[in-house]
Amino acid sequence: MTMGKTAAGTRPFREIPEITLPSDYPMRVGPFLAEMYQRHGPIFRTNSFGLDIVYMVGPEANRFVLQTDRLKFSYRQGWGNLFSVLDIFGDGLLTMDGAEHDAHRRLMNPAFAIAYMDRYVPLMNRIIRERITKWGERGEIDVYDEARKITFDVAAEALAGLRAGPEVDHFRDVFMRMLTLGMVVGSQQEWEERMSALRRELDDLIRPKIAERRAHPTDDILGLLVTAADAEGQPLSDERIIGHANILLVAGHETSTSLSAWLFGLLAQHPDTARRALAEQLELVGPDAEPSLTDIKAMKYLDLVLMEAERLYPPVSNGPRGVIEDFDFAGYHVPAGTYVFYSIAATHLLPGVFERPEEFDPERFAAPREEHKRTPYSLVGFGGGPRVCIGINFAKVEIKALVSQALRRYELELVPDQTLTQYYRVTAVPLYGIRLRARERAK
Repeated sequence: MTMGKTAAGTRPFREIPEITLPSDYPMRVGPFLAEMYQRHGPIFRTNSFGLDIVYMVGPEANRFVLQTDRLKFSYRQGWGNLFSVLDIFGDGLLTMDGAEHDAHRRLMNPAFAIAYMDRYVPLMNRIIRERITKWGERGEIDVYDEARKITFDVAAEALAGLRAGPEVDHFRDVFMRMLTLGMVVGSQQEWEERMSALRRELDDLIRPKIAERRAHPTDDILGLLVTAADAEGQPLSDERIIGHANILLVAGHETSTSLSAWLFGLLAQHPDTARRALAEQLELVGPDAEPSLTDIKAMKYLDLVLMEAERLYPPVSNGPRGVIEDFDFAGYHVPAGTYVFYSIAATHLLPGVFERPEEFDPERFAAPREEHKRTPYSLVGFGGGPRVCIGINFAKVEIKALVSQALRRYELELVPDQTLTQYYRVTAVPLYGIRLRARERAK
């Protein structure tokens, strides 16, 4: 880190309040950082693994990082290097900066526009129907585990044209071993050796798919990437396509898995909310039909519940960035070379932003309250600004289609005497799962 000049009236980096992360930090990221905000204001810092990490908390911090001063921050240094995405999955949209990112995002934008969702909804409905059909027979399910299978199947088919079955199960298994490797290895050398082997295994799975698309182009994301050209008019390399595909497959299921599982958990804990959501589904779709895109767009009450799940259990707790240009914020100077986390989980729990933030209250997002609109950049589970998550439409359509089918088919109750705990690694996981009892609804 290089210590740049400090503007007059701005305090130097060393005077930014310093905090110590508690041992149980991964299980209470939001509450702890919200408490630090109340104590120190919107910027404070810690030293983790020998690195200076600056936390920026609150809507104005989010706006600063995501919108007004976004060019001072690097995704490549944050996601790519600090969170090892480059080493694990390769170089894709998430790890690109500047003009390179903008060019590649333009290639993919059409396939993620809301109008394009019409072609995804039938396959979403089919995969959901096939996956949930035995919930009633089994009686008890871990909805987190079930959601993971569904969201990965959907991502694999919609984004890469892979049909559910042994091949997709193999892809999912490799991705899960990559995502959890850090929890099972004993040293950095072991991590590097095993990750290298997993990368080779993943490459061996996806390279034949790229070759198939080159021979027989398709209109899924992988097909678009194979036929795309870079700024010099050259086709994208296999390595670049693999990086994009890996990150899209991970992002296309990892965050949707966590968010949909918690949405089911909240509905099971709040029967009145579940009844209202069910009534909306029956009115829009009926008892047995599968929802169309038009139906899904019209699910306004389910939208409110989904936003409240996003607020309480965001799939990512903190957005990592590398600082590539000195900046001043809230009276302090932050030099290039620092890492910054803008805190999603903490912002969502600030009393000055959301009324009684610890309470489950979907109506906070309905008119006339609309608390998220009262303070821009207050609800940022999918990011915000020009680089808002490219898959936001895809994720919300998929989650609502899943809830629509499951809620109309089953009565879902929370299994008693279980501990529900959000645990944050790079992304979120319900630490012990979310177990539900599923009973077929009477016709």
